[in-house]
Amino acid sequence: MPVRRAVCPGSFDPVTNGHLDIVGRAAKLFDEVVVAIGVNASKSRLFTPEERIAMLEETTAGIANVRVAGFEGLIVDFCREIDAVAIVKGLRGAGDYEYELPMAQMNSHLTDVETVFLPGAVGNAFVSSSLIKEVATLGGDVRGLVPDAVLEQLVRRLAERTA
Repeated sequence: MPVRRAVCPGSFDPVTNGHLDIVGRAAKLFDEVVVAIGVNASKSRLFTPEERIAMLEETTAGIANVRVAGFEGLIVDFCREIDAVAIVKGLRGAGDYEYELPMAQMNSHLTDVETVFLPGAVGNAFVSSSLIKEVATLGGDVRGLVPDAVLEQLVRRLAERTA
């Protein structure tokens, strides 16, 4: 029987507990989940692609059927390369759905890879990497919203930027 492989794409800058919730739940639905980090040199990120990959490898190490990879270009091309049958996206609310639906429809137009939407857990519904960075930059406590290992790196990187 063929492996049913799904891709959870994102920038993961930084990875949040909301991301990990979606990855863990996707891992229960598919034989293998590839967490795919978009590597776009034109976008300014807090962490390098290598740092984001390392953070995700560390935080997903306990999930046997999850692996992490970087990709460039279209997610559907990456899905074709690794024989993925689905793209899994987490939705925090209606705004995410409105943002993600046209992309899912375009991906469907380009390939036969399905997009699967998973609702975010209630406790993570307000969490985004952008909000985490903004709150942490202003000295707010984001403990419990990101894994402890990520929190340490986030605090250190923000301190480096302000120094």
